[in-house]
Amino acid sequence: MTARIVLLVTSPRLPAGLLTAAAWDVVRAHPVFTAAESAQVEALRASGVPVTVIDPDPERLLSEIGSGAVVWLGGPAGDLDFTRRLGLRLANEPSLAELELMYGSWDPPGARLLDAVAVMDRLVSPGGDPWKRAQNHRTLAPYLLEEAYEAVDAIESDDLDALREELGDVLLQIVLHARLAEELPEDERWNVDDVAGGLVDKMVRRNPHVFAGETVEGLEEITENWERIKKAEKSRDSALDGIALGQPALALAAKILHRAERAGLRVPLPESADLGAALLRQVAASRAAGEDAEAVLRQAALRYADDVRDAERNRRPGTAGRP
Repeated sequence: MTARIVLLVTSPRLPAGLLTAAAWDVVRAHPVFTAAESAQVEALRASGVPVTVIDPDPERLLSEIGSGAVVWLGGPAGDLDFTRRLGLRLANEPSLAELELMYGSWDPPGARLLDAVAVMDRLVSPGGDPWKRAQNHRTLAPYLLEEAYEAVDAIESDDLDALREELGDVLLQIVLHARLAEELPEDERWNVDDVAGGLVDKMVRRNPHVFAGETVEGLEEITENWERIKKAEKSRDSALDGIALGQPALALAAKILHRAERAGLRVPLPESADLGAALLRQVAASRAAGEDAEAVLRQAALRYADDVRDAERNRRPGTAGRP
């Protein structure tokens, strides 16, 4: 019988002891070795599986095989250096043993979010990052806006790699806000699970065509259902309730006009000659033309920025610009 070494890899992001049936069969049938104590080791021992802690040395493990099989239980980080050295040893002398990789558990989708939460907890806890510990929701608000705008820039430039990175920066803000909220007085305290739980509940409630078997005819009806359910949830008295008043002015004006129109209200636009009223009329005209005033102005501003850069490049050497 050929000697065999089973490298058992498990996810450190799942509860210890949550293994596949095949993994349980292997650890119950053969001696199990590992490099250090861990929650997984404790779970196996609690289930009656002996686990021996030894130095992560290929020769030490090989001495335990005999003519049967042994299991090497990988640590939370995977024991990459040890497994590399063991693989090279058996590649040079394959008659010593067969090497088998077995996954006892896998990371579930979204598992790295748990890592993000754990890292943020370390940063905000005593001994972590003084800057993050000194922040609060108000001081962080500008950074949340800035990161969101940078994500929009990546979208508009069709840079998917940059978008992935910028969404990570947005996620950092969310995780940081949630961690700081854990430091609030007990009657105000909440955490990232409260954020995620509220989101899950909201997605289920507002999508009955997916989760409750409700029949819909098209996208327009889905949108109407969403707004109807949201209105019932919020118990709003006005069609304008819930509008984010801190958003850019052009977008704010467009949103107010949209809400008034959807509510069937025909409120005359101001006729005064001041700039604000004139801009509001322009936003109304752009909506009537099917245009997004915020996007249109942004595009015009970016084109003008290109012209400014062209002027800078074309400026004669030694010519000073106007103040």
